Amino acid sequence: MTERSSRIVLRPVELVGLAALVAVFVGVIFLMVTRELVFSLIVFGATFVLDLVTLAMLMLAVTPNKPAAGERQPETLND
Repeated sequence: MTERSSRIVLRPVELVGLAALVAVFVGVIFLMVTRELVFSLIVFGATFVLDLVTLAMLMLAVTPNKPAAGERQPETLND
């Protein structure tokens, strides 16, 4: 059994933390502008979810899949 490195294990935590940091920033900006706590909490939640989905989709697009055991590596990276 292969051991997973701490970098691979902490990767999801980094993405959730980055999404939370961006959401807190946007939520605080909206709180300072509107001075409505409920509205800024709604914006915070929506921003957190949208950032999380966006980061997950970008990670899927960037991270290449490893070929299965026995498969050969394609000649072009477009496959």
